[in-house]
Amino acid sequence: MATPDTAFVQQYQDAITMLAQQMNTRLRERVMVDTNFKSEKKFYEQYASDDLVELSTRYQDTPIQLPDHRRRMVTPRYFVGNTLEDPTDAKQMLIDPKSTYMQAKQAAAGRKIDDLIVTTLGGNAFTGKTGSTSQALGSAQQIAVTVGGGGSDVGMNKAKVLNAKRLLDAAEVEEEDRTMGITARQLEDMLNITEVASSDYNVVKALVQGELNTWCGFQWVRTQRFTTDGNSDRLCYAWQKKGLQLAISKEPEGKISERPDKNYAWQVYLRICLGATRLEEARVVEIACDES
Repeated sequence: MATPDTAFVQQYQDAITMLAQQMNTRLRERVMVDTNFKSEKKFYEQYASDDLVELSTRYQDTPIQLPDHRRRMVTPRYFVGNTLEDPTDAKQMLIDPKSTYMQAKQAAAGRKIDDLIVTTLGGNAFTGKTGSTSQALGSAQQIAVTVGGGGSDVGMNKAKVLNAKRLLDAAEVEEEDRTMGITARQLEDMLNITEVASSDYNVVKALVQGELNTWCGFQWVRTQRFTTDGNSDRLCYAWQKKGLQLAISKEPEGKISERPDKNYAWQVYLRICLGATRLEEARVVEIACDES
């Protein structure tokens, strides 16, 4: 004799819900973007500062100054995503998942752009006539995890923010288009600081929205894409827009098509091609933050 639960039915939703994830790039608009990138390498020409020579006598020889030309190189990197919808599986579904697959790949492309920017902020840039010289972000542009902590490791704090501002100011970096990139943990650190939370110090009351928009001359952007170093300290960055170059060879391009070689399974495919370089070390500051 069958039990009553034999007659029970199972009900399924006729739509797919995307799980929590970053859906769009958050850093692309905070860097220089070049969409005219069609070669295997692209060089960005730069020129250093000049100085003037004081004349001391009449008819003095005209001074000759050698021009200080420099360049940075970008090479393309290709990324693809591909998911097959098997015909047999499709017949057993109440829904068509192809649009969801494509939506997920578009979100992945946005995150990949941010990952490349994050890697470029603290990674090696390639300089010289042929791009064969590697240029690291020097220690002078790195703020230690102990700054403002009295010798102890600390998270993001006022001292580190002011230190980053000082480094940019001292290098005569433009005050506009400055970004401070942080994760959720550093946002928490900052919202616990009196000067950030108080309307006496800010035009925007940060705690009303639980976010930080602008403070100390920086546009604050939260992303969880920042990585940690060998000591498990989070490496956040302050930068000015002209310090990073993103070169797009191919914007995210998606295709949904049938595959005859796979019994006419539907293929959901997306590709993107891009590269990036740090244009100038003086425009980028690395900030180590303890999260323990």
